[in-house]
Amino acid sequence: MSKIALVDDDRNILTSVSMTLEAEGFEVETYNDGQQAFDAFSKKLPDMAVLDIKMPRMDGMDLLQRLRQKTQIPVIFLTSKDDEIDEVLGLRMGADDYVKKPFSQRLLVERIRALLRRQDAVAGDIVGDTEDTKVIERGELLMDPLRHAVSWKGKDVSLTVTEFLLLQALAQRPGFVKSRDQLMDVAYDDQVYVDDRTIDSHIKRLRKKLRMVDSEFSAIETLYGIGYRYNEE
Repeated sequence: MSKIALVDDDRNILTSVSMTLEAEGFEVETYNDGQQAFDAFSKKLPDMAVLDIKMPRMDGMDLLQRLRQKTQIPVIFLTSKDDEIDEVLGLRMGADDYVKKPFSQRLLVERIRALLRRQDAVAGDIVGDTEDTKVIERGELLMDPLRHAVSWKGKDVSLTVTEFLLLQALAQRPGFVKSRDQLMDVAYDDQVYVDDRTIDSHIKRLRKKLRMVDSEFSAIETLYGIGYRYNEE
Protein backbone atom coordinates (compact mmCIF):
# COMPACT_ATOMS: atom_id res chain seq x y z
CA MET A 1 0.00 0.00 0.00
CA SER A 2 1.58 3.27 -1.13
CA LYS A 3 1.57 6.18 1.31
CA ILE A 4 0.49 9.53 -0.17
CA ALA A 5 1.09 12.80 1.67
CA LEU A 6 -1.55 15.41 0.90
CA VAL A 7 -0.56 18.96 1.88
CA ASP A 8 -3.11 21.78 1.52
CA ASP A 9 -4.54 24.50 3.75
CA ASP A 10 -8.05 23.87 2.35
CA ARG A 11 -9.71 21.39 4.72
CA ASN A 12 -12.40 20.55 2.17
CA ILE A 13 -9.74 19.40 -0.31
CA LEU A 14 -7.91 17.43 2.38
CA THR A 15 -11.11 15.64 3.37
CA SER A 16 -12.53 14.90 -0.08
CA VAL A 17 -9.26 13.92 -1.76
CA SER A 18 -8.09 11.75 1.14
CA MET A 19 -11.42 9.89 1.07
CA THR A 20 -11.05 9.29 -2.67
CA LEU A 21 -7.45 8.08 -2.35
CA GLU A 22 -8.26 5.79 0.57
CA ALA A 23 -11.13 4.30 -1.43
CA GLU A 24 -8.56 3.56 -4.16
CA GLY A 25 -6.41 1.64 -1.70
CA PHE A 26 -3.83 4.29 -0.76
CA GLU A 27 -2.69 5.18 2.73
CA VAL A 28 -3.06 8.94 3.15
CA GLU A 29 -1.49 11.41 5.56
CA THR A 30 -2.85 14.97 5.50
CA TYR A 31 -1.12 18.21 6.52
CA ASN A 32 -2.42 21.78 6.77
CA ASP A 33 0.78 23.56 5.75
CA GLY A 34 4.28 22.97 4.47
CA GLN A 35 6.04 23.24 7.81
CA GLN A 36 3.84 20.59 9.39
CA ALA A 37 4.50 18.29 6.44
CA PHE A 38 8.25 18.93 6.46
CA ASP A 39 8.48 18.09 10.16
CA ALA A 40 6.70 14.78 9.50
CA PHE A 41 8.79 14.01 6.38
CA SER A 42 11.97 14.50 8.42
CA LYS A 43 10.95 11.44 10.44
CA LYS A 44 9.53 9.29 7.65
CA LEU A 45 9.08 10.00 3.96
CA PRO A 46 5.89 9.11 2.08
CA ASP A 47 5.96 7.37 -1.30
CA MET A 48 4.58 10.49 -2.98
CA ALA A 49 3.60 14.04 -2.04
CA VAL A 50 0.72 16.12 -3.43
CA LEU A 51 1.38 19.77 -2.54
CA ASP A 52 -0.63 22.95 -2.77
CA ILE A 53 1.59 25.87 -3.84
CA LYS A 54 0.13 28.67 -1.73
CA MET A 55 0.09 27.74 1.98
CA PRO A 56 0.86 29.48 5.28
CA ARG A 57 4.14 29.05 7.24
CA MET A 58 5.88 27.17 4.41
CA ASP A 59 4.47 27.17 0.88
CA GLY A 60 4.71 24.34 -1.63
CA MET A 61 7.73 25.80 -3.42
CA ASP A 62 9.77 26.02 -0.23
CA LEU A 63 8.73 22.52 0.79
CA LEU A 64 9.69 21.12 -2.63
CA GLN A 65 13.07 22.83 -2.49
CA ARG A 66 13.81 21.26 0.89
CA LEU A 67 12.58 17.86 -0.23
CA ARG A 68 14.80 17.86 -3.32
CA GLN A 69 17.85 18.33 -1.11
CA LYS A 70 17.40 14.79 0.21
CA THR A 71 14.91 12.81 -1.87
CA GLN A 72 13.54 12.30 -5.38
CA ILE A 73 10.08 11.05 -4.35
CA PRO A 74 7.44 11.98 -6.93
CA VAL A 75 5.75 15.34 -6.27
CA ILE A 76 2.55 16.68 -7.81
CA PHE A 77 1.62 20.33 -7.39
CA LEU A 78 -1.94 21.58 -6.97
CA THR A 79 -2.21 25.04 -8.55
CA SER A 80 -4.89 27.60 -9.24
CA LYS A 81 -5.73 28.19 -12.89
CA ASP A 82 -3.88 31.53 -12.86
CA ASP A 83 -0.59 30.17 -11.49
CA GLU A 84 1.14 29.47 -14.83
CA ILE A 85 4.41 31.00 -13.65
CA ASP A 86 4.33 28.87 -10.50
CA GLU A 87 3.65 25.75 -12.56
CA VAL A 88 6.69 26.24 -14.78
CA LEU A 89 8.88 27.26 -11.85
CA GLY A 90 7.73 24.25 -9.87
CA LEU A 91 8.61 21.88 -12.70
CA ARG A 92 12.01 23.48 -13.08
CA MET A 93 12.59 23.01 -9.36
CA GLY A 94 11.89 19.29 -9.66
CA ALA A 95 8.14 18.69 -9.40
CA ASP A 96 6.99 15.76 -11.54
CA ASP A 97 3.57 17.08 -12.47
CA TYR A 98 0.86 19.59 -11.64
CA VAL A 99 -2.94 19.59 -11.53
CA LYS A 100 -4.99 22.76 -11.78
CA LYS A 101 -7.78 23.60 -9.33
CA PRO A 102 -10.65 22.93 -9.58
CA PHE A 103 -9.61 19.44 -10.63
CA SER A 104 -11.12 16.06 -11.34
CA GLN A 105 -10.27 13.71 -8.50
CA ARG A 106 -10.25 10.85 -11.00
CA LEU A 107 -7.58 12.67 -13.01
CA LEU A 108 -5.50 13.21 -9.89
CA VAL A 109 -5.75 9.51 -9.01
CA GLU A 110 -4.61 8.51 -12.52
CA ARG A 111 -1.61 10.85 -12.37
CA ILE A 112 -0.65 9.48 -8.97
CA ARG A 113 -0.88 5.91 -10.27
CA ALA A 114 1.17 6.79 -13.38
CA LEU A 115 3.99 8.30 -11.33
CA LEU A 116 4.03 5.43 -8.85
CA ARG A 117 4.20 2.90 -11.70
CA ARG A 118 7.18 4.71 -13.18
CA GLN A 119 8.78 4.91 -9.75
CA ASP A 120 8.38 1.13 -9.39
CA ALA A 121 9.82 0.56 -12.86
CA VAL A 122 13.01 2.54 -12.31
CA ALA A 123 13.38 1.09 -8.81
CA GLY A 124 13.75 -2.33 -10.41
CA ASP A 125 10.40 -3.85 -9.53
CA ILE A 126 9.94 -4.54 -13.23
CA VAL A 127 12.62 -7.04 -14.20
CA GLY A 128 13.84 -8.55 -17.44
CA ASP A 129 16.31 -7.58 -20.12
CA THR A 130 14.26 -5.19 -22.21
CA GLU A 131 15.03 -2.00 -24.08
CA ASP A 132 13.84 -0.02 -21.06
CA THR A 133 16.02 -1.90 -18.54
CA LYS A 134 19.33 -2.09 -20.41
CA VAL A 135 22.26 0.02 -19.25
CA ILE A 136 22.80 2.89 -21.71
CA GLU A 137 26.25 4.26 -22.54
CA ARG A 138 26.30 7.25 -24.86
CA GLY A 139 29.61 9.07 -24.89
CA GLU A 140 30.00 10.58 -21.42
CA LEU A 141 26.50 9.50 -20.37
CA LEU A 142 25.84 6.35 -18.36
CA MET A 143 22.29 5.34 -17.38
CA ASP A 144 21.25 2.29 -15.35
CA PRO A 145 17.41 2.07 -15.43
CA LEU A 146 17.14 -0.73 -12.86
CA ARG A 147 19.01 1.34 -10.28
CA HIS A 148 17.71 4.73 -11.48
CA ALA A 149 21.36 5.81 -11.68
CA VAL A 150 22.72 8.47 -14.03
CA SER A 151 26.23 9.81 -14.41
CA TRP A 152 27.91 12.27 -16.76
CA LYS A 153 31.69 12.22 -17.09
CA GLY A 154 31.75 9.97 -14.03
CA LYS A 155 29.74 12.39 -11.87
CA ASP A 156 26.38 11.33 -10.46
CA VAL A 157 23.29 13.26 -11.58
CA SER A 158 20.11 13.06 -9.48
CA LEU A 159 16.96 13.00 -11.63
CA THR A 160 13.26 12.71 -10.97
CA VAL A 161 11.37 9.79 -12.51
CA THR A 162 10.02 11.98 -15.31
CA GLU A 163 13.43 13.49 -16.09
CA PHE A 164 15.00 10.03 -16.16
CA LEU A 165 12.41 8.67 -18.59
CA LEU A 166 12.76 11.64 -20.93
CA LEU A 167 16.55 11.38 -21.00
CA GLN A 168 16.32 7.61 -21.52
CA ALA A 169 13.94 8.06 -24.46
CA LEU A 170 16.30 10.53 -26.12
CA ALA A 171 19.52 8.62 -25.41
CA GLN A 172 18.19 5.25 -26.63
CA ARG A 173 18.34 6.51 -30.22
CA PRO A 174 20.96 9.27 -30.50
CA GLY A 175 20.59 11.48 -33.54
CA PHE A 176 16.89 10.69 -33.93
CA VAL A 177 14.37 13.44 -33.22
CA LYS A 178 11.66 12.87 -30.61
CA SER A 179 8.63 15.11 -30.99
CA ARG A 180 6.97 16.60 -27.93
CA ASP A 181 4.02 14.27 -28.49
CA GLN A 182 6.35 11.25 -28.45
CA LEU A 183 7.98 12.48 -25.24
CA MET A 184 4.56 13.02 -23.69
CA ASP A 185 3.76 9.37 -24.45
CA VAL A 186 6.96 8.36 -22.67
CA ALA A 187 6.37 10.47 -19.58
CA TYR A 188 2.58 10.28 -19.20
CA ASP A 189 -0.17 7.73 -19.59
CA ASP A 190 -2.59 8.17 -22.48
CA GLN A 191 -5.40 9.32 -20.20
CA VAL A 192 -3.30 12.16 -18.77
CA TYR A 193 -3.20 15.34 -20.85
CA VAL A 194 -0.26 17.73 -20.64
CA ASP A 195 0.72 20.58 -22.94
CA ASP A 196 3.99 21.37 -24.71
CA ARG A 197 5.10 23.73 -21.94
CA THR A 198 5.19 20.88 -19.45
CA ILE A 199 7.61 18.82 -21.57
CA ASP A 200 9.73 21.91 -22.29
CA SER A 201 9.97 22.65 -18.57
CA HIS A 202 11.10 19.09 -17.81
CA ILE A 203 13.78 19.31 -20.52
CA LYS A 204 15.04 22.65 -19.19
CA ARG A 205 15.28 21.19 -15.71
CA LEU A 206 17.08 18.13 -17.09
CA ARG A 207 19.62 20.29 -18.90
CA LYS A 208 20.17 22.41 -15.82
CA LYS A 209 20.98 19.36 -13.70
CA LEU A 210 23.45 18.04 -16.26
CA ARG A 211 25.09 21.46 -16.56
CA MET A 212 25.58 21.49 -12.80
CA VAL A 213 28.17 18.72 -13.30
CA ASP A 214 29.38 19.99 -16.69
CA SER A 215 28.78 23.62 -17.62
CA GLU A 216 29.43 22.81 -21.29
CA PHE A 217 26.81 20.04 -21.55
CA SER A 218 25.02 20.36 -24.89
CA ALA A 219 24.02 16.82 -25.87
CA ILE A 220 20.26 17.57 -25.80
CA GLU A 221 19.43 19.65 -28.87
CA THR A 222 16.21 21.60 -29.41
CA LEU A 223 14.73 21.56 -32.91
CA TYR A 224 12.29 24.44 -32.74
CA GLY A 225 8.79 23.51 -33.77
CA ILE A 226 9.76 19.83 -34.02
CA GLY A 227 11.12 18.42 -30.76
CA TYR A 228 14.39 17.27 -29.21
CA ARG A 229 17.24 14.88 -29.95
CA TYR A 230 20.26 13.50 -28.17
CA ASN A 231 23.59 14.03 -29.90
CA GLU A 232 26.22 11.56 -28.74
CA GLU A 233 29.44 13.31 -27.75
